Amino acid sequence: MLGFLLLILVLLLAAAGAYIGRYLSTPFPLTDAPRAFELSRGSTMRMAANQLAAEGLVTEPWLLTLVARVNGSAARIKAGSYEISTPLTPLQLLAKLTDGDVSSATLTLLEGWNWRQVKAALARHPELRHDTGKLSDAELLALLGSDAASPEGLFFPDTYHFAKQSSDIQVLKRAHQAMQKQLAAAWEARAANLPLKSPYEALTLASIIEKETGAAKDRAMIASVFHNRMRIGMRLQTDPTVIYGLGEAFDGNLRKVHLETDTPYNSYTRGGLPPTPIAMPGMGSLLAATNPAQSKALYFVAKGDGSSYFSTTLTEHNQAVRRYLLGGK
Repeated sequence: MLGFLLLILVLLLAAAGAYIGRYLSTPFPLTDAPRAFELSRGSTMRMAANQLAAEGLVTEPWLLTLVARVNGSAARIKAGSYEISTPLTPLQLLAKLTDGDVSSATLTLLEGWNWRQVKAALARHPELRHDTGKLSDAELLALLGSDAASPEGLFFPDTYHFAKQSSDIQVLKRAHQAMQKQLAAAWEARAANLPLKSPYEALTLASIIEKETGAAKDRAMIASVFHNRMRIGMRLQTDPTVIYGLGEAFDGNLRKVHLETDTPYNSYTRGGLPPTPIAMPGMGSLLAATNPAQSKALYFVAKGDGSSYFSTTLTEHNQAVRRYLLGGK
C-alpha cells in the first residue's frame, strides 16, 4: 500500500510539473492587440493577477501568483501603465511587470511659454495625474526646493517622456532640474563684466530675449542691446514685459496707454530687469543673455521678415522705424 501511495504521489508531482511547465511556456492568448492595462500603486501580485484575469489577459491567476512568489518577482512588480502588443508567457509578463516596462506618453513645453500656458498644458494632458491643480504657487515652489518668488521661467522647454498616469509634479520636477542645469552651465561660461548679479537675473533677461527674438541669429545682438542699456542706466523699454504685466487683460493689441501705465513689469516706466522672468527661455536665449554680441547698439526694430535691424543712435533708429514699420513715411 505504501509503495502504491508513493507511486501515486510521484505521478501527481510529475503531472503537476508537466502542467506548470506547459503553463510557463505557453503564451497567454492575446486578442485585439495592442492591449493596455494599468496597475495602481499598492497593488499586490494577487491583486494584479486577478485584475489581468478579469481583463482577459491571463489565465489561472492563482498559478501566476504562485509562480511570482516562488521566483521572487511578487514583491517587485511596479505600478504604471502597460501595453502588450504580442502574446507573452507568464515569465515574460512577470519580467515586464518587475522591470517597470511601462508605456509612455510625452509632454512638450515650448520655448517662450509662460507659467499660465504651462499649467494649461499640464491640465489638459490626458495621461497625467493632475496634482498641481490643488497647489498654490508657493506650495509648488516648496516642493521644487526653490526660493524663487514665482514659478515663472523655472522650467526648461523640452519634450518630456513619462509613464502614463505619472504625476504632473514629477514632470515639473524634471523640467525644473533641467533648467537649473542649463542655467548653471550658461552662467559658468558667462562673459566677463556683465551687468548681471546672479543666475536668476540671467534667466530673467533670457526670458525677455526669448520673447523678443524672431530670428535665432539675432539673439546675441538683442542681448547686446539690453546689456548696453543696462550699463548706461537706460530703461529696457521692451514690449513683452509690458504685455506680461497686463496678464489675461491683454487683448492682443498693445496701446500707448499700456506703455504709460505703471506695473512692476513695465520696462518703459521702470528701470532695470522685471522682478521675475516672463517666460521659459531655451538654451539659445540663456547663452545669448550670458554671452551677448560685442556691439554699441542701443536699439532694434523688427524688419517684418522675423529678423531685426540694429541701431546705435536714436536718429538711426527712428529712420529704421519709418522704413520698416511705417512704410518709409
